[in-house]
Amino acid sequence: MKLEEVANNIVLNESGIYFSKSESDISYPEEGNESCMQLEENSFWFKHRNDIIAEGIKAFNGDRTFFDVGGGNGFVAKRIQDEGRDVVLVEPGKKGVYNAQKRGVRNVVCSTLENAGFVKEKVESFGMFDVVEHIEDDLAFMKEINGYLQKDGKVYITVPAYKMLWSKEDDYAGHFKRYTLKTIEELLIQSGFKVEYSTYFFSVLPLPIFLFRTIPSFLGFNKKSNDLDKHKNEHAFRKKAFSKLLNRIWKWELSLVSKRRKIRVGGSCFIIGSKV
Repeated sequence: MKLEEVANNIVLNESGIYFSKSESDISYPEEGNESCMQLEENSFWFKHRNDIIAEGIKAFNGDRTFFDVGGGNGFVAKRIQDEGRDVVLVEPGKKGVYNAQKRGVRNVVCSTLENAGFVKEKVESFGMFDVVEHIEDDLAFMKEINGYLQKDGKVYITVPAYKMLWSKEDDYAGHFKRYTLKTIEELLIQSGFKVEYSTYFFSVLPLPIFLFRTIPSFLGFNKKSNDLDKHKNEHAFRKKAFSKLLNRIWKWELSLVSKRRKIRVGGSCFIIGSKV
């Protein structure tokens, strides 16, 4: 696959990364990728999300080339690549793409979809993992995604769940909304997709998010939403008994996803769609 045939406004620089010839602003903090890089390898959250995503791709993607849009430091892309699939990371943040290259992601594009000049009906599958909530006009964005896909092309999406769980963490991250399975399914259908599979995951997280993020935010606490040490503690449970319990829950969730069964509640939504 020649990337220049899929996106006509990119050039390969001396580092081996494709860059678009134009840039635009994104709703994501500048230091976001660097902070994530320090969390990902030791984070139960990133690891379990990767497991859920990989299971869905294995079930539905076949041999389609996979474009990971807004894929940050390449944590997802590297996992999918390691499983023997053709993967292209598309990430507008320069820190993210260089981190991804260091991680070993082979095909990297530093750009938004629009700036890269993606060609209509050329892409076989897209992944957008905790990306859509950063798009103010999510319907226009998903219609754009639909236009780039070949017939029966696939989309794989994760988004944060439940408006009632909104906190300062969402404000800091540049989120415009949180979703339910119903609202993310409606978004896909309205933008020209049929829903292949959808589920919640992180089934045990809504209550602690509500207690330790939403309520303190409502009361005016949690002012240091970008406190990296706090995020490291949240992402790495060190108590063995609790860690073992979580691992059992994550295995249970993964087994349900492998059987295409729904998890009825969770801190995130996962949905797979096909272009109609």
